[in-house]
Amino acid sequence: MRRVAFWAIPVAFLGFFFVYPVVTIIGRGLWPGGHLDLSPVGGVITDPSLRGILWFTVWQAAVSTVLTLLVALPAAFVIARLQFRGRALVRALMTVPFVLPTVVVASSFRALGFGPSTTAILLAHVFFNVAVVVRTVGGLWSHLDPRQEDAARVLGATRLRVFTSITLPALRPAILAAASIVYLFCFTSFGVILILGGPSRATLETEIFRQATQLNLETAAALSIAQLLATVAMLVVAGRLQGRSDVAMDLQPVTDTARAVRGRGDRGLLIGVLVSAAALLGTPIAVLVVRSFDTAHGFGFDFYRALSTLRADSVLFVPPVEAIGNSLLYATAATVIALLVGGPAAFAVARSRRGGALDVGLALPLGVSAVMVGFGFLIAFDPPVDLRSSWVLVPIAHALVAIPFVVRIAVPVIRAIDPRLREAAAVLGASPRTIWREVDLPVAARGLMVGAGFAFAISLGEFGATAFIARPDRPTLPVVIFRLLGQPGAQNFGAAMAASTILVALTVAAMLGIERLRAGELGAF
Repeated sequence: MRRVAFWAIPVAFLGFFFVYPVVTIIGRGLWPGGHLDLSPVGGVITDPSLRGILWFTVWQAAVSTVLTLLVALPAAFVIARLQFRGRALVRALMTVPFVLPTVVVASSFRALGFGPSTTAILLAHVFFNVAVVVRTVGGLWSHLDPRQEDAARVLGATRLRVFTSITLPALRPAILAAASIVYLFCFTSFGVILILGGPSRATLETEIFRQATQLNLETAAALSIAQLLATVAMLVVAGRLQGRSDVAMDLQPVTDTARAVRGRGDRGLLIGVLVSAAALLGTPIAVLVVRSFDTAHGFGFDFYRALSTLRADSVLFVPPVEAIGNSLLYATAATVIALLVGGPAAFAVARSRRGGALDVGLALPLGVSAVMVGFGFLIAFDPPVDLRSSWVLVPIAHALVAIPFVVRIAVPVIRAIDPRLREAAAVLGASPRTIWREVDLPVAARGLMVGAGFAFAISLGEFGATAFIARPDRPTLPVVIFRLLGQPGAQNFGAAMAASTILVALTVAAMLGIERLRAGELGAF
């Protein structure tokens, strides 16, 4: 019964809150009047403007991915292989940009003086995704046996030859996995494109948002299908490349692979990585914080106080304390849902040979337009199951994005449980239920709590679906920031910086909690 529940809970949740709304909204667009009409799908290719949007979506994601790899691979080596004071803190701080709200990331680059441009989009995507490469590639790099590289150096190979002949082939599966994740995030990017792209640099995601808000469901559905097909194709190609690149590796404990900084080369690389990371990852956040205090009368809290009065005569005005409370409420509820669904899913994936299919299914919401999911909620959940006016829809949408992270983080921890512990408990007379409660659950709880921290941080920053389904009188902080950035004037911009700084503080607090809960290197991303 427990095994059945471990499968039934996530499958039912995914089917009702993801498959059903997405199929409903696509069906509404492609079955107008009860007759199938696929002409909007063909229009994505034949319409010059839509074809241009598709091309820009593809190539900006590809360039963003390449730039991210170039910037992050040296940092992955430093974090994985060099021992230095503050290493754990640097790793934690490098992860913060990834879980920052996209609206905050875009606000940071606006604070740096970037206007709508392709350069701003590319830099923001690199800023946002460096942690993916550092965590994914660095996680494998930290376990590679360094003696193979040392032997090659003794035999006369240069550092470049050692990297291209030994290290790179061993890292290729992790690099391909990281590249596919980065490309997926850049391909479906919403907040960054919406704020830094401007009307002339639309992607599929922002165009879906525009078409859906104008009730052009046929075009929105066709674009969603194109986005989903492109995402699936990319994942299939990446999976095949990753499978072909698998090589036999002798993995070692982390404690046996890291070494102290030695020589000018190590010191130069360490300093270069730390300086570049501070410049790329730290400068936008630092400038954002400074701009939030830099008022017309000098440094002060004027912009923070303005949050409680600015645009108070507008129907969209919500006191900032209430918006913060909404964000925390939604994040807490989304975390609970992600644990209730992701926890059983993690056990099912870790303990079943067919768990990979469930893992892939739970990751599908990451490749589908959050805007379409949100709009699907509004279309699909009508009477007798009318949830459209309920605040619960927001944390459910957030949980759909957070569940894959809970599963991916908890599965390695569950698989690492020594089976001899269960066997010993069984020999001593423990029932299967007792073994699960006394052996599996206490160990898995650490990984699940780390996943909960990620779910909380992700929910705080979710913007795409929230902009669609959150009630106007119950917005989250990202929605408030977007509203402020859309208004002219220094006062509105400064208030947006203040609200973004508050959101950064909440996110950093969540990340520090994750680092304290982490069970060694298990569930490292």
